[in-house]
Amino acid sequence: GWELGKSQGNFRANSKALAEGEGNGIAKVLFNKETGKVVAVHIIGIHAADLIQECANAVAAGTTVQELSMMVHTHPTLSEVLDEAFKGAVGMSSH
Repeated sequence: GWELGKSQGNFRANSKALAEGEGNGIAKVLFNKETGKVVAVHIIGIHAADLIQECANAVAAGTTVQELSMMVHTHPTLSEVLDEAFKGAVGMSSH
């Protein structure tokens, strides 16, 4: 077996979500702690169906949270919620 890691980003900390009046929600990333590979992502919040595409590609390609944490997530966009979760997984801060 392997150890599961978890990191979360919050819509309440996202300026775009707040501007839309949609501050409730989370993006939770589950990953293999040893390899860093993303194994699952849960998103509850505004435009979750759009945001999940990046995560589905990451799982399919075997992308790691280390790699995702270094990718650009433009401001101000909802994708910053994922950026917060990816960076949190590797001990970084998005702010």
